Parts: sequence; structure tokens; C-alpha cells
Amino acid sequence: MAIGFISGAKYIERLQIINFDPLSIPCLMNFLAHLYLSGNDADIQLGNFIGDFVKGRNLTEQFEPRIAKGIELHRAIDEFTDKHPIVKLSKERLRPKYRHYAPVIIDIFYDHFLAKNWDRYHNTFLPDYAESVYKMVMSRENILPEKVKWMMPYMIKQNWLTNYARLDGIGRVLNGMSRRTPYDSKMHEAVEDLKFSYKDFEKEFFEFFPMLEAYSREFLSDVR
Repeated sequence: MAIGFISGAKYIERLQIINFDPLSIPCLMNFLAHLYLSGNDADIQLGNFIGDFVKGRNLTEQFEPRIAKGIELHRAIDEFTDKHPIVKLSKERLRPKYRHYAPVIIDIFYDHFLAKNWDRYHNTFLPDYAESVYKMVMSRENILPEKVKWMMPYMIKQNWLTNYARLDGIGRVLNGMSRRTPYDSKMHEAVEDLKFSYKDFEKEFFEFFPMLEAYSREFLSDVR
């Protein structure tokens, strides 16, 4: 994948200066779902993409209205997902072993199922979709939160949006996150739990995701 307009040397120099660690970002696990649920509006997509990096409620004072709407959508998706009984069922399967890390792991699992079954949901080949997203985000560099600017070279180089389709891809992420948690999270073992209960997690994803799609469409129904 080549994103030719990105000044890689400049970004890597910055990253080395601040010793940036992409796995220190808590929301790197479910970008793909948030992007997909934004539809085809680039402003909505961008807002949803950066949602976890933006604080405060006066969003229209910081961003254009459609970007602010995307940030609001991100927060609404998170709240809907966190409270949904099907998602709670998935989390409870992991909670005895992983405790408060269970929701993080489920986000990763669900993005895996979306990436793996991408052709059910979108008519654009996933690698092409990912490249278009990277270009869109980088074309708005001047309004990106600083942590997003630092994160993007890693996201592009490691192609996060497509790597979750493979078990080894999410395994690497879980291993990295496990090394960086302050306590014994055991997240490095979670891919084995996914394999063991794969059909159960997959069934719950397929039951839940259409409801999340409908909720997101309704949330955006007033956008013109």
C-alpha cells in the first residue's frame, strides 16, 4: 500500500522525539466499525474516526457541524454498544478471566468479524476502503488532534484496518496491549479464547451488528 503524499520521514522523526507508543492509545481496537457506521460522508467519517481523541461537549465550537455530528455518533455508538444485552453476553464470557479488560477485548473481536466478513457489508474491497480512509484522514491533517497525527504513520504502515481480518493480526495487537498494561491483564491469551468460543462470539456479532447499523442510520437521519 502506498500513500505517497505522507511525509513519512517527518512523522517518524516526531515519533522518535516523543517516544510515541501506538498501543498507548486506548481506542485503537475498533476504528473499522466506527468508520463503516458513518456511511459515505467524509466529514461524518472523520468525526467518528477521531471521536475518542476529542474531549468536551461544545463540539461545534471546535469543528464544522458535520464533523461534530460524527463525533457525537462515535459517542452514541459507544453508549449503545456498552449497554446492549448481546454485547454484555459476549463480555461476560470473558469477564471472569479478563475482568475490566473484557470490553476492550470484545471490541477487538467484533472488529475482527466485521473485517473478516467485510464483503457482506460493503461493496468496496477492504484494502481499497482502508487506503481511501487513510487518504481522507491525512488530507485533513490540519484539524486532526495531535495524537491522531502521531498515530497515523503506524496505522498506515501496519494497516490496522485490514489486519483484524486475520487471527494473527488481532493476536499481535492483544500481545502488545498485554505487555503494556500495568497489571497482569492476560490479554495475550485472549485469541485462544476467541478460537475456543469462536462460533458463540461470531453468532453474537451477527445478531448485534444489524441493530447497531439501524441505530446509526437513525442517528444520522437528520443529516442532509
